[in-house]
Amino acid sequence: MTGPRIVVAPDSFKGSLSASGACAAVEAGVLRAVPSADVVAVPMADGGEGTLDCFLGARSGQPVEVSATDPAGRPVRARYALSGDGGSAVVELAAASGLPLVEDVPPDPLNAGSAGTGELIMDAVRRGARDVLVCVGGSASTDGGAGLLRALGFRFLDASGAELPPGGAALARLARIDGSAVPAEVRAARFRVACDVTNPLVGPDGAAAVFGPQKGASPAQVRELDAALTAFADAVAAHTGVRVHDLPRAGAAGGVCGGLAGLLGALPADGAALVAEAVGLPAALTGADLVITGEGRVDAQSAAGKVVSAVAALAKERGIPCVALAGGVAGPLDDLHALGLTAAFSLADGLRALPELKAEAAPLLEVLAEQAVRLFSAR
Repeated sequence: MTGPRIVVAPDSFKGSLSASGACAAVEAGVLRAVPSADVVAVPMADGGEGTLDCFLGARSGQPVEVSATDPAGRPVRARYALSGDGGSAVVELAAASGLPLVEDVPPDPLNAGSAGTGELIMDAVRRGARDVLVCVGGSASTDGGAGLLRALGFRFLDASGAELPPGGAALARLARIDGSAVPAEVRAARFRVACDVTNPLVGPDGAAAVFGPQKGASPAQVRELDAALTAFADAVAAHTGVRVHDLPRAGAAGGVCGGLAGLLGALPADGAALVAEAVGLPAALTGADLVITGEGRVDAQSAAGKVVSAVAALAKERGIPCVALAGGVAGPLDDLHALGLTAAFSLADGLRALPELKAEAAPLLEVLAEQAVRLFSAR
């Protein structure tokens, strides 16, 4: 007889296991409990580190490495993921526009740009991608995504009609946006932005005020960048009629999310939910009897867009029990249970120091998965 169909969809266990490694450990435990089980592994991520690898594995994809421009305007090699059929792509902003790329030079928050990410996107679109997931986070710039959008064909002009230079500060002189040179294939593509923050573009909770200091901006530079982003948002509204000033998530990655939403209709959303769709988790859940997810720690904050919450919500929609296995579990978990999580269990099998727990994560996860599935099978 065919055993139960069990979908395994964890995030990585930071510092110990990749998402794929976690899947392998859980699968081994499941098969110890029920050798006839049909185990479907879907490694997950929340739009940050590890998303490319998850997409490559789930969509039979290929990594593509190209030349791009770093935030300081220097050449850099960066990669993105293209699906096996070439129709979808995942681009991580940090690969070409991340803060670590400019740690070797003095901070330049007024002039740092996001062009490299746009160059990765353009390469993917030229290769045929029409569904592009942009994973933002770790940006070095506060330019509203103007650099990225310039690489896709937009022009940002001052009152005299001259093109503005790169960087967020220059946007204070923005008078008009020209989209006439944007290629048809860019217009035809669907863009989604995986975010882990909800900040608006401008104001006291905006991109410059909250994240500018992390990129080296002084209080005076924060004010300058916020005013420049306001001018940018005004120009976007004049060009498309879309107001992104106070749009939730528009402030992510120095305003990249706002620029993409305002000029290309990109959908900003929780990273884990978008990754789940991108890697095909909804389809994998068809006919499942149990879902096992997990990450390094499950607590009340896990309900705010983490992998466990996204997987639990999808399971609940389909009436499938969902169990989380984690390095640590700290309640209360009322919000997670309301989302659809049936139960959560910790790897710790006694008093253990964190380094030891991380070192033994794989065998401990295998044992815990076996016990969880034995309990499920005894219903």
